[in-house]
Amino acid sequence: MSETGDDRAGSRSVSARTLTHRVPDLGALELLLAVARLGSLGGAARELGITQPAASSRVRSMERQLGVALVDRSPRGSRLTDAGALVTDWARRIVEAAEAFDAGAQALRDRRDSRLRVAASMTIAEYLLPGWLLVLRSQRPDTAVSLLAGNSASVAERLLSDEADVGFVEGVTVPPGLDSAVIAHDRLIVVTAPTHAWARRRRPLATEELATTPLILREKGSGTRQVLDTALGGLARPLIELSSTTAVKAAAVSGAGPAVLSELAVGEELAMRRLIRVPVHGIALARDLRAVWPTGHRPTGPARDLLALTRG
Repeated sequence: MSETGDDRAGSRSVSARTLTHRVPDLGALELLLAVARLGSLGGAARELGITQPAASSRVRSMERQLGVALVDRSPRGSRLTDAGALVTDWARRIVEAAEAFDAGAQALRDRRDSRLRVAASMTIAEYLLPGWLLVLRSQRPDTAVSLLAGNSASVAERLLSDEADVGFVEGVTVPPGLDSAVIAHDRLIVVTAPTHAWARRRRPLATEELATTPLILREKGSGTRQVLDTALGGLARPLIELSSTTAVKAAAVSGAGPAVLSELAVGEELAMRRLIRVPVHGIALARDLRAVWPTGHRPTGPARDLLALTRG
């Protein structure tokens, strides 16, 4: 009676599941090769950094597993049985294949570690990442780092199209298809030039007035705009729409109008009174800053090391 395709597949599946129970592990095979080369179980144990009793136990376990005697022990040393010599030839091929496997895996790791592609939304790219990357360079001087700055939507696109290894976003939600971890917290504040009427207010700004006033805003898709839009339930038509935090800040400093920016971005301008913070009543514009990566593919290598730095 012939064996069907399903029967053969089932046979291979059973074989694969039981192979590890029927074939000695690499450590045992390396021990057998050392015994063959040195003619001494004690010498083989010393070379591999284990005790002689442990080596004897490993050989006996291997013999039980294979069902044949491998080593004859005597006061003059240890020598392979005929079966042991044959198994040693097979073991040598397995160990050589394992060494080739290890070399190939190391080559893959070296290629992975030779570069790091980071995608980040503008505030993180401009005010947080430079410090993290400086420390990373001291730890991994041979890793070439490229930084792709854009809004939160573009960060997600780059990650999902495999144009970046890890990303950082500032929005209210995590883009679909990505996993995330909170790495820091931030707060948006309303700022304006000292010449603007809001700079001389004695009472906090009402949320309704903020929502209905044309502002200098980041483009749609940015984390900053998403947080503000969600908090206010809608925004007036932008006074000016710009594609970077630096551009929004420069426009506000010039007196073009009020803006909503990260506290991280305006510390120096507030200290020098080039911008004035405008209190707002009844609204909290706090937000989480997140590291993001494709779902199920947690960062490894340099990307993992960078992620660790953000939590330091």
